[in-house]
Amino acid sequence: MKVLLLFPPQWTPLSPHFAIPSLKGQLEHNGFSTKVFDLNIDFYNKILNKSFLIKSIDKSSKMFQGLLKDISKYHSPTKQFADYPFNIQNKMLKYTKIKEYLTKKKYELENIPDLIHEAVSILKDEKDFYNPDLLIRALNIIDAGLDIASLPYTPTSITFDNYANPLFKLTYDNIKYYCFDKDTNIFIEYYDEIVDNLLEEDVDYIGISINSSTQIVGGLTLSHLLKKKTKAHVNIGGNFFGRVIDNLAKEKEFFELFADSVLVEEGERPVVELARAISGEIPFDNVPNLVFYRDGAPVITKKDIPMKLDDMSNISLDGYDLSKYFCADIVMPVQSSRGCYWRKCSFCDQDFGQNFNVKHTEKFVSELSEIKEKYGIRHFEFIDESVGPSYMEGLADELLKNGVDVKYFCNARLERAFSKEILEKAYKSGLSMILWGFESGSNKVMELINKGIDIDKRFEILKDSTDAGIWNFAFIFFGFPAETVEDAEKTIKIICDNVDVIHSYGRSVFTMGKHTKLREDPQKYGIISIKEQQQEFAPFYDFDSVGMSKKELHDVIAKCTLECNKAYDKPLWMYLRFRELLFLYVARYGVDWVRKFKFNA
Repeated sequence: MKVLLLFPPQWTPLSPHFAIPSLKGQLEHNGFSTKVFDLNIDFYNKILNKSFLIKSIDKSSKMFQGLLKDISKYHSPTKQFADYPFNIQNKMLKYTKIKEYLTKKKYELENIPDLIHEAVSILKDEKDFYNPDLLIRALNIIDAGLDIASLPYTPTSITFDNYANPLFKLTYDNIKYYCFDKDTNIFIEYYDEIVDNLLEEDVDYIGISINSSTQIVGGLTLSHLLKKKTKAHVNIGGNFFGRVIDNLAKEKEFFELFADSVLVEEGERPVVELARAISGEIPFDNVPNLVFYRDGAPVITKKDIPMKLDDMSNISLDGYDLSKYFCADIVMPVQSSRGCYWRKCSFCDQDFGQNFNVKHTEKFVSELSEIKEKYGIRHFEFIDESVGPSYMEGLADELLKNGVDVKYFCNARLERAFSKEILEKAYKSGLSMILWGFESGSNKVMELINKGIDIDKRFEILKDSTDAGIWNFAFIFFGFPAETVEDAEKTIKIICDNVDVIHSYGRSVFTMGKHTKLREDPQKYGIISIKEQQQEFAPFYDFDSVGMSKKELHDVIAKCTLECNKAYDKPLWMYLRFRELLFLYVARYGVDWVRKFKFNA
């Protein structure tokens, strides 16, 4: 029995994703020979080189006049963009983008291919990586390189943190279109080159991890090609499809084109059971959390009783080439708990499909120590929904007692139990940065989202964290259903007035997940109506509310950018962009150095 686990693009290529190493550890512990390939990192290395960019430029130039001819056949001065056939809409956007490059961005076309190798090398070189001027320049060159690499496939564009297409929708028909359309699918040619190599050895079970909407086209394009080329059982797992499983199960063609089965929710036990079913040891009906088709009808098996984290095997990075990642120091995602211990925030469904489960500090520290010794990794991102005060203290005690020299960052809630003593001890144990759920400056909004914290004590905790030497990152969001412009402006003001303890922030726009508590009593939160979802694979709902209009929300976001840019005055963290890079700089240079460094673009 041979298993092949694949991680498709698009995902930020700075470090391995957690899912595949975790599943590999479980399968191997249970006796299943398992190979892994991070196709995401391989993909980025393939497209970020001179020859690929030159080929992209040449391909774009050659198709330019042909695009104009195709569009002209349908052109009418009375037509709106939406009136054109869908394939012509794609070509119109492609023509506009290529024209912009050929007429206004000749410098990029002439110079970026020659600069791309050095830029990639800077991100992977420890000395150059920690030179801010070199790193920021390299990131800008890579941005331009990815834009050129995407040019022949416009309106699709690939960046380090996104797969974007203004015409892409989370409907089955739209997804299928982009999986098969060679004019917009940047992944097809890459897969054609590597799929045969993936299948050099006969495998029985191929698992593909899709964790985000940015991986859908890349992941399903891959699964379709594999289904055509192999008799192996092709399974899709990961976080994304579990959120829309009711609609997915209705799409019989999905299981004909893209997958033999789909695993949802927590997968460590189900992947092992699926391997047993494929090898004939047990019936497929006995595999928990599984969706598949039999005799033309969907089968959804029983939900699993999740494994305790303490009973799971350690993650395995065997087979990974860590030198391929675009980061001088790997920041490895690890997990000390799963689910959320609070689980009462009205706006959140991040822990959907998970049961709260904590790993004992002794086991967790042993795992960190093993990863450090075996793979040379000493920087970690805890991907827990939130690390509680008591666990943080116990973890710090265990790290210090065992002399495990690591650096880490995590998410946390601004709870009054985070004492100065706990934060100081955590810093000594290697905690360099905390991503706090600050959310809003409005007491009204904070009460509605039911954050369950002492709002007045937030800044005392942030000050104690700062004094301890920890970088404070604050998550904020706008667009909660009942939020007014006045509420939003309080958030902007509170951030700008406290840059001494809020060292950086991350802003998002509220989306109503399908599994949030808001749906239970929508009027309480200012929701007038919840709209029937037109995109059946979208894990969120559109809604009308008593809060800000779309224009007001747009204006508030613009004001936040303007006011915060003034308050922070060109800080290094804004140019580093990725929290992994910010964490590495804070871990290397400390809070004061990073705060005082101003980047003069």
